[in-house]
Amino acid sequence: MHCRSWAMKHKNIAIFVPHAGCPHRCTFCDQRTITAQQTLPHGQDVVQICTQAFSEIPDLSETEIAFFGGSFTAIPQDYMLELLQAASPFAARCSGIRISTRPDCIDSNILTILKQYHVTAIELGAQSLDDRVLYLNERGHTAQDVYSASALIRENGFELGLQVMPGLYGADVASDQRTAEAVCRIRPDTVRIYPVVILKGTRLGELYESGVYRPVPFAEMVRCVSVWCEMYRTHGIRIIKVGLHAGEFVAQNAIGGYYHPAFRELCESYGFRCIIETGIARPCISKQDVTVYVHPSCISKAVGQKRENLRYFSEKYGIRLRICPDENVRPAMVRFAGEEPENERKFL
Repeated sequence: MHCRSWAMKHKNIAIFVPHAGCPHRCTFCDQRTITAQQTLPHGQDVVQICTQAFSEIPDLSETEIAFFGGSFTAIPQDYMLELLQAASPFAARCSGIRISTRPDCIDSNILTILKQYHVTAIELGAQSLDDRVLYLNERGHTAQDVYSASALIRENGFELGLQVMPGLYGADVASDQRTAEAVCRIRPDTVRIYPVVILKGTRLGELYESGVYRPVPFAEMVRCVSVWCEMYRTHGIRIIKVGLHAGEFVAQNAIGGYYHPAFRELCESYGFRCIIETGIARPCISKQDVTVYVHPSCISKAVGQKRENLRYFSEKYGIRLRICPDENVRPAMVRFAGEEPENERKFL
């Protein structure tokens, strides 16, 4: 069965409920292909998955059970309760249950039920906070639904997460920037950024192939997402995910958009490039040999995929750039050789 997956890297035991309960077929979604590859889990499957997880790693006190892939609170209530009842005994031994759902499928009654079964975090598939973009992509909800649901979730003591999808049909850099700013005003606990991937067999795919829909260039989206990530971090919003999960389904069916198995690293590498580029503009920095120090965990990001950042500075400025590890430099920061620690620099 293909509904099972869990990974300590992401601090969750992930159980996929593919499109169950979703009342709409959005322009970017290919339900037929996805549901053909995944079967719906039931209570016994949840028990099996959780039992195996706890048998492999007994201490999962910082791990969540996460129901993803569908509109969890829109599925038939009997089925939702079956899944929650199966997960609840395990949730008491970990940090709780995380669900994802639509902004228009949240109300006080639903939240009361979720609280009874140890649900602690709710993610809303907002995608955009521009009503025109939501309408054109047949989302079936409004930006106000996102605001209202977010407030209700917060009032009831749940952790709030938002999922956004820049690059949709009808969106541009300006509208996606407004969405990012609106997310910062809502100030959720977490955010997932999924730059749109255009799949064959979808309405978005048809619009793309006909030439009606033309997303911004890939490099421009990397630049924008890098900026938005820094905005979210500045506002204390934890970024859980950037880019659609790498998988065979996506790789085979993507015909456009922003699919890359390491999209987040591309964005972080761009951020390091910007920090360094700002630094070399100062008169005190040598214009031939430049050495910068970053945290050891950030070496590959600062260098760039396939040494892209080193090549960029060589070709544009004629600079030989050296990236060196220094555990005293904070992650996502840069210190130029010869500077004091307090002169660390960051993007934006």
